[in-house]
Amino acid sequence: MCGVAGLWDRRGRLPSAAELAEQAQAMAAVLAHRGPDDEGVWVDGAAGLALAHRRLAVIDVSPAGHQPMRSRSGRWAVVFNGEIYNFRALREELAQRGQRFEGGSDTEVMLAAFEQWGLPAALTRFVGMFAFAAWDRQEQALWLVRDRLGKKPLYWAELAWGVAFASELKAFCALPDFPRRLQRAVLPHYLQFGYCSPPQSALAGVQSLLPGTWLRLRRDGEASSGRYWSMSGAIQQGVEQPFVGTLAEAAEACEEVLGDAVRLRMVADVPLGAFLSGGLDSSAVTALMQHASPQPVRTFSVGFSEAAYDESGFAASVAHHLGCEHTPLTVTQREALEVIPRLPEIYDEPFADSSQVPTFLVAREARRHVTVALTGDGGDELLAGYRRYGVIAAAFARYGLLPQRLRRAAGWLLRAVTGASHPWWLYGLAPFLGVRGRRLGNLKERLRRRALLLEALDWGAFYDCHGSACLNPEPGLWLQEAGEGSARALPRLGPRSLAPVHAMMALDAEQYLPDDILVKVDRASMAASLETRCPFLDHRVVEFAWRLPLAMKWDGRQGKLVLRRLLARYVPPALWDRPKMGFGMPVGEWLTNQLRDWAEDLLDASRLGEASVWQVPALRRAWREHLAGAHDHRNLLWPVLMFEAWRRHWRVS
Repeated sequence: MCGVAGLWDRRGRLPSAAELAEQAQAMAAVLAHRGPDDEGVWVDGAAGLALAHRRLAVIDVSPAGHQPMRSRSGRWAVVFNGEIYNFRALREELAQRGQRFEGGSDTEVMLAAFEQWGLPAALTRFVGMFAFAAWDRQEQALWLVRDRLGKKPLYWAELAWGVAFASELKAFCALPDFPRRLQRAVLPHYLQFGYCSPPQSALAGVQSLLPGTWLRLRRDGEASSGRYWSMSGAIQQGVEQPFVGTLAEAAEACEEVLGDAVRLRMVADVPLGAFLSGGLDSSAVTALMQHASPQPVRTFSVGFSEAAYDESGFAASVAHHLGCEHTPLTVTQREALEVIPRLPEIYDEPFADSSQVPTFLVAREARRHVTVALTGDGGDELLAGYRRYGVIAAAFARYGLLPQRLRRAAGWLLRAVTGASHPWWLYGLAPFLGVRGRRLGNLKERLRRRALLLEALDWGAFYDCHGSACLNPEPGLWLQEAGEGSARALPRLGPRSLAPVHAMMALDAEQYLPDDILVKVDRASMAASLETRCPFLDHRVVEFAWRLPLAMKWDGRQGKLVLRRLLARYVPPALWDRPKMGFGMPVGEWLTNQLRDWAEDLLDASRLGEASVWQVPALRRAWREHLAGAHDHRNLLWPVLMFEAWRRHWRVS
């Protein structure tokens, strides 16, 4: 795992190769956490291009793996972040075709593949996670490429003098003339879901390359792009060509494809382990690792002093049964709180998934022992692991019994009355709408959610309402102005809609997985200089999962049926068959106590100023209500605080 950066000065702004190298090196220096083992810069002075790299040495840790790396012919130069897991098989095939190799790195195999098959064709042969920039000296073209699932990040910007790119946004801030302006259009989506939605980033002018795509830029300004893989394509193909067989046969096939993905990800020239929560996904990955390993697998779990957030005992039981060498980490409240001021630096784009804190802590602990860790990320989205799928499907069916006109009228009425100031009769409606909660003061917000659910006449709007952290991203409530694109559309297959649970899974796989889960894990692990690998995100596993009929994943009560059948062969169900526990933190309570001064400083009206993106009086009122215990506003306050901490840290205007 590494950090990449570079710039292409197409206007001759920098007259010398030394200046090109200096600026590229400055960008890469900001990414040192992604690659603490080595650094390098390569310049094509005639073209005005510089490539910079920070290396975390995992495959061929010798100087033969140094980057930037050139192909044998000299045509290609590349800076590469990630791993090509099937590089050994590709190397053997390429050697048979006459390609020669000097070292043992997957980067060298990648370059040979470009020479042999061309870049676009080579991409379809790679099994891996990657984001890279490749310079074609013959065609004078710069290629930017991202892996199929979006495991590795890559940002780029078209500037007045040319093009810049990097693994993280913070690298652009190292450019002396880079304008740090906010892209306000991302705010409605961010406030609603807690993360930014690509291709836009939080910095104006900087875009995130979408998963499974390539971008080719030429000196004359011509730009072309293409998609070599897509989640929607995998879904389409899977539904049209479903797996035929019994659940037992599906479990056999799942073990074969997932087992191969695990074995490929165990190839490393450095110490390797696994994150183990004790849940289905991480237990399955660990079990397959241990089955393939002659030595005990190193496993790591995180536990908390708050019992409601602690599942470390389950992880220890699974590890003991499998014979792993287990390292539990017990996180104290003090340790967790100490991380929070670092979050704007770690997540250099506004990000408000509170499980970012324990994710970083377990990554930091694992890095003390290993350089690579396998994870179970992706299993929930691919195999119907979220309990909300069944809850929401049942709720939509109940709401659908009401005529549309009645639903619209009821929703309008509820929104109208919840805009008033606590009418006494409002609370009498709560029992009829199934509204219950610990705090009566949150009743208005709960009723407003019911109103929006009543008005939602399609799956997209209904699922968005359930999945929204904050229901009010529109202007006049929390934001000063609106942007577009805060509503998400559920995937469709031509004229047909997916079945409800499959539709929610598809939306999560296309958006929530790459834009939230993978961002969280990449930034947290890279901040600790730890490489994480996700077997469930092998594109072959993804394609297999979408071939499985819904009945092999979801029975109306629980999900991951095929994975349950597989895991039971290795671990007794009593050790893992339990309700899913979240990975969050008690931020609502902390905001009223330990984090109060930190939050008060960020929400100070005088510091927010007239140029604030928020409706400051409404925001301050929400803060006072939260402190008084009248309302639980953590779902609004945490995204706002993460945004303000980010904006202040990076001095974004």
